[in-house]
Amino acid sequence: MIVFPSLSQLLAVIAILVCLTPAAAAAEPIRLTSGVRAPYFLPNQKGFLEQLIPEIFRRIGVTAEVVQYDASARANINANSGIDDGVAMRVKGLEKNFPNLLRVEEKIIDNDFVAYSLTADFATTSFETLRPYQVGYITGWKVFDDAIQPGTAVTHAPDADHLFSLLAHGRVDVVLFERWQGHYIVQDRKLPAQLLQPPLVSTEMFMYLNKKHTPLLIPAAKALQAMKADGSYQRIYVRTLGSIKE
Repeated sequence: MIVFPSLSQLLAVIAILVCLTPAAAAAEPIRLTSGVRAPYFLPNQKGFLEQLIPEIFRRIGVTAEVVQYDASARANINANSGIDDGVAMRVKGLEKNFPNLLRVEEKIIDNDFVAYSLTADFATTSFETLRPYQVGYITGWKVFDDAIQPGTAVTHAPDADHLFSLLAHGRVDVVLFERWQGHYIVQDRKLPAQLLQPPLVSTEMFMYLNKKHTPLLIPAAKALQAMKADGSYQRIYVRTLGSIKE
C-alpha cells in the first residue's frame, strides 16, 4: 500500500530544504585559477598563491581554493564565463578582453620579467640591449612580443620546460621569463644561469573575480591590505618566494 504524505508534511519538507540550501551554497568554496607554476604552486600545496588566496577569503568569511591550469588562457576564459569564480593573478587591464571579470583593487604582487643567461653578462636596461643576442621566450607572451626590438633574433618555445632546455643546450644566449618562476626552474635544474639586471619590465598583478561576486571585491581588497599591514603577507612571501636563491 502506497502512503502519500499529507500537505502539512510536504510543507515541512520544503521548509527544511529551503533552510538547508543557502547553507550548502555557502559551504561551496569559490574557485580561483591561474596558469603560473612553481613557486606560486608547489607539489606540497604550499605555494605562494595556495597560501595567500585562501587566507584572504577566510578573513571575510568565504571558503576559497586556488587551482593551477596548464595555460593562463584557459583560466581567463573559464573565469569570464563563470565556470570558475575568478583568476588569482593577472595584469591590470584584463577586463578589457574579459568584461565579466572585475579587478580586486589591491595588488597581489609585482611581477618582474627578466633575462637569464649562461654566457652573457650585461645590464638589461632596455630591450635594445638584447639585440646582439639570440633570445628565447614563450610563444604568445605579449609582454615580450610588444617590446622586442626589430632586428633581434628570436626563438620561440611552447612552454617553460622547452625554453630553459634551449638555454641549457646553447641554442639561445638569453631567455626571457618571469622572475620567481625562473628562479625556481634554474635552481631545480641546477643550471649555472645568472639573472641579468635590472628587470626589463615590472608589472603589478591583481586578482580578478567574476561579476557574480561583485560584493566580495572591496572586502577582499581590504583583507589583503590588512595582511600586508599585520605582516602575514610578508611571512607567506618569505616562506615561498624569499626562500629561493637569487
